[in-house]
Parts: sequence; C-alpha cells; structure tokens
Amino acid sequence: MIAATVVFALQDGISRHLAGTYNTYMVVMIRYWFFAAFVIALAARAPGGLQIAAQTKQLGLQVFRGVLLAAEICVAVFAFTVLGLIDSMAVFICYPLLVAALSGPVLGEQVGWRRWMAIGVGCIGVLIILQPGKGVFNPWAIVPLISALMFAVYGLLTRYVARQDSAATSFFWTGIAGAVAMTLVGMWFWEPMARPDWAWMAVLCVSGVLGHWLLIKCYEMAEASAVQPFAYFHLVWGTILGITVFGEMLRPEVVLGAALVVAAGLFTLWRERRQG
Repeated sequence: MIAATVVFALQDGISRHLAGTYNTYMVVMIRYWFFAAFVIALAARAPGGLQIAAQTKQLGLQVFRGVLLAAEICVAVFAFTVLGLIDSMAVFICYPLLVAALSGPVLGEQVGWRRWMAIGVGCIGVLIILQPGKGVFNPWAIVPLISALMFAVYGLLTRYVARQDSAATSFFWTGIAGAVAMTLVGMWFWEPMARPDWAWMAVLCVSGVLGHWLLIKCYEMAEASAVQPFAYFHLVWGTILGITVFGEMLRPEVVLGAALVVAAGLFTLWRERRQG
C-alpha cells in the first residue's frame, strides 16, 4: 500500500506537469488507453477470460461508475494545475469521511454518533484549509472538494455493485467505460506533444498500471480495512513533490486542517473495522 501511494503521488506530479502544458482531457484520455489495455490483458488471463469478466446484471451502474471515475480524475488533475498538489490533496483526503456520511442514504448502512462526530471534525479541518471567511479566499479551492465528493460516490457505487458482481468485473468496466468516455471527449482536444513530454506520458501510463497492480496485490494479501490507513502516505509524498519539484508552500493552516481530516478519517476507519 505504501508503494502504491508513492506511485500514485508520482502520477499526480506528472499529471500536473503535463496538464499545465496540454489539455487535461487529452492527457487523461491517453492515460486511460493504457489502463483499458491493462484491464483487458488482466481479464483475458483470468479463468473464463473476457466473457466472464464482462458479465454483469448491473451494466448501467458499472458504466456510470467508470465514467464517474474518469470525470473525477479530470477534475482532480485540473485542481493540481490551478491550486497545486499540496492544497488539492489536503482537501481531497476528506473523501473517506464523505463515504462514511453518504453510506447511510446510499447503502442503508448505520452511521453512529461517534462517526458523525469524526465527520464533523473532518469538516472543520476542511474549512480551516479552505478559509472561506477570509477576503483572499480562492474559489478554485472548491475544485478538489468536488473531486473528493465524486470519488466518494464512486466508492459507494463500487460497494453497491460488489453485492452482485466480482471485483474483476468492476475493475474491467472501470477501465473500459472510462476509456470510451475519455476518447469521445478527448479526441476533440488533441494537440501536438513535444518529444520529451511523450516520455513523461509513457511514465504516467506505466505508473498508472503499476499503481493499480500494487493495489490488487495488496488487497490479495491483506484486508482493505487493515491497510487503508497507510493510504494517507499519499498526502506525504504529494507534499514532498509539491515543495521540491513545483516550489509550492506548505501553509500552517493546511497542516492543521489536514491533520484534523486525517485523524477523523483514521477514527472512522477504526470504528468501521471494529463494528465489522
């Protein structure tokens, strides 16, 4: 899981670099082409092949999940370009709290008062980061919050479809639906890319496949609830990249707000695991 967070942070940094020069839709489209090739190759090697991987009674939901994740990636990459890695990630890490808050109305799960208190603490952390009461409030700060909400809904839908479909089926449709959707959008925004940036694009595509492969291996060997707290290392690596590569500043209010969000998220994960 820690290795996966290193790879995903690297992916975020490269995405910020490329999307700062080229259209975000094109960058995400090419990234999804390699992701789709990866899921097809993975499904073809599995027992039953592509036919078994593609079988689902929830085709509409599976396609919507894939398109939603592709859209969320576009929003997240856009946030990196307008707000920077550090501030974007500091807000985005509230998504586990949004999952906990929405699991009641969406999945019918019971959320106790302790978890609601943790969600409230996390919201205070996000407000500290966003600073909505200050005259210098940056409206772009809402963008990573939208990204976090989209990713939370994607996570809830993934839980929902898992009641009938296997993880392999969900993974297959995530790649295929996202690649088709991004191709339909991204092909209208194609632009020439410099040769050095094609090398960065290749690294981005390979890192995307490597990151998902590491996650798959991680969940094969350990329970998701046991390793999920280590996912917060993504914020650490992203902060290091933002400071060293992109010259971003680490504001005190971001540190305080992110600490509250992470603490609330870890408590929520602990309560879910204890109840489970």
